[in-house]
Amino acid sequence: MRLNDIVDNTGSSKDRMRVGRGIGSGKGKTGGRGVKGQKARTGVRIKGFEGGQMPLHRRLPKRGFTNVSTLDYNEVNLGRIQAAVDAGKLSGAVTVASLIEAGVVAKARDGVRILGMGELTAALQFEVAGASKSALAAIEKAGGSVKLLVAKAAKAVAG
Repeated sequence: MRLNDIVDNTGSSKDRMRVGRGIGSGKGKTGGRGVKGQKARTGVRIKGFEGGQMPLHRRLPKRGFTNVSTLDYNEVNLGRIQAAVDAGKLSGAVTVASLIEAGVVAKARDGVRILGMGELTAALQFEVAGASKSALAAIEKAGGSVKLLVAKAAKAVAG
């Protein structure tokens, strides 16, 4: 075998269709574009165009807004934390870094908020951005404590 003998498998690639090359090619004259009008020309963008009638996206009223200063918390239930403790991945102080290391949360975001679903039996010291009332009660019942961190200042609006 030589380098000049190497070829693709038969049928593995097709030649592109050359449009507008005469009536005998099967894609002559209009080149697959139909007939006259704006859409037969090149470079046309008619997204949402309704023939001159006011488009639907402009007829409907604008609603709502995006709050730029909202904080995005990781929400973690007590049951998930207890599962990490049982697996030996978590013990002692529970912080954002330890939760990431244990695989309970993927990334830090703006902090962690503990929710009360599930049961907690381990006495843990939490350092988190927030916790629900039921989570606080369950943590203190298990012999743990919660230190609420000051939430990050609102995300920078423009940077």
